Amino acid sequence: MTTTTSVRSLQPEALWNNFADLNAVPRPSKQEERVIKFIKEFGQNLGLDTTEDEAGNIIIRKPPSAGMENRQTIVLQSHLDMVHQKNADTTFNFQTQGIDMLVDGDWVKANGTTLGADNGVGVATIMALLEATDIAHPPLEALFTIDEETGMTGALALKGGLLQASIMLNLDTEDDRELTIGCAGGVDVTASGNYDMAPVPAGSKAFKVSVKGLTGGHSGMDIHVGRGNANKLMNRLLYQASKQFSLRLCTVDGGGLRNAIPRESFAEVVVPAGEAGAFEGFIDEQTAVLQAEYSSTDPKLELLLQTVDVPNEVVSPAFQANFLRAVYACPNGIYRMSPDIQNLVQTSNNVARVLLKEGSYTIQCLTRSSVDSEKEDLASAIAATFELLGANIKRAGSYPGWTPRPGATIVKLMSDLYRDLFAEAPHVNACHAGLECGIIGANYPDMEMISFGPNIRGAHSPDETVQISSVQKYWHFLLETLKNIPLAEKTV
Repeated sequence: MTTTTSVRSLQPEALWNNFADLNAVPRPSKQEERVIKFIKEFGQNLGLDTTEDEAGNIIIRKPPSAGMENRQTIVLQSHLDMVHQKNADTTFNFQTQGIDMLVDGDWVKANGTTLGADNGVGVATIMALLEATDIAHPPLEALFTIDEETGMTGALALKGGLLQASIMLNLDTEDDRELTIGCAGGVDVTASGNYDMAPVPAGSKAFKVSVKGLTGGHSGMDIHVGRGNANKLMNRLLYQASKQFSLRLCTVDGGGLRNAIPRESFAEVVVPAGEAGAFEGFIDEQTAVLQAEYSSTDPKLELLLQTVDVPNEVVSPAFQANFLRAVYACPNGIYRMSPDIQNLVQTSNNVARVLLKEGSYTIQCLTRSSVDSEKEDLASAIAATFELLGANIKRAGSYPGWTPRPGATIVKLMSDLYRDLFAEAPHVNACHAGLECGIIGANYPDMEMISFGPNIRGAHSPDETVQISSVQKYWHFLLETLKNIPLAEKTV
């Protein structure tokens, strides 16, 4: 393997150098001040028209290249923020450190953290086009949005009338064979509340239970794969153990971001000392069961058990029973497949975060659907599950889906170009991820939109990688698309 320095020598150099520069800037969602400043200065230093809207989105305009003045204006769009995830044994400070990148054969990855290829490759692509002097292109508007990963608040705050383009190319798709023309909407559902504590029973022995090594991934794009959800697996263990042993729950801490399938969960429990040996045997048995169930999707799954100091208090018996039942009952994974589009997940839920500690608890879900009414229905079902627990329910961050327009001119243009360039048909589809196109389209209803990108695998997890040869293919496809943008309609 080679390091970040070698990333800069990859082709196309302009794209990879901008990606390396971008990855040196910490850019977690909702903390994008540094990357906003970075992009704003980038445009200003090129002498291009650069503006920042009230939300922090950046728009940079570049005049057409010679001979392309009569083409339609297009907007190139990517988001500035990235998902910050790291392995538990990786020492890394996302607030102060740039991403440590590695070249591994035909792939670029990070050293124990997310790479930021989602959506950093798209951002770097636009930067390379803005600074280029030898690329044919129509009038360009570059739109860099903020906070896509945790609410799409940048896109939601983008006002109508700021963009003049008639076509938008969203560079946030993760398979170079795909042209995406529709996506799911989403809503955050949070259940929270308080509970009573109780004294630890005399003669107890305390353990820390760990569910680790799961593959994780994007809670939209990877939800159909059937990967293990650490929060659901942990709850399954605790529920079953509570039926067999006099187990008392102390804490649960699992998952992280709503748009990432949880890879790890940790719980502290106590059992009577006389049941400790049988409890250890139970965990060994369940390890074998779960490893067999998830051998294909999560081959590194492991359950760990270690003794810890006995705490002062545990969860009250009544609340413990109801809490475990509620989390067990909460829907997770695919809820419904699309009856209209083959192999498309229509509606799903990700139980993203479970935290129970010191008298309070929070369960965070991300519910997605390409049908808004079904999205709201599933969110209501989840809310009802936790209302039985007495939880306070909050819905936030709702955003619409993107309705496909397969007959759009840009869809036909890019489909034909793909066939000509690569001697095969592209996969024109809708995806189960949340893209900003639907939100932006609400204020720009006449704008044609399409999303595409290079092969990115493991987004939202420390296994995130981007394929070098695919970036080259995607770059070539984009340049050919820019050359062939249709003529602008003449006004009388």
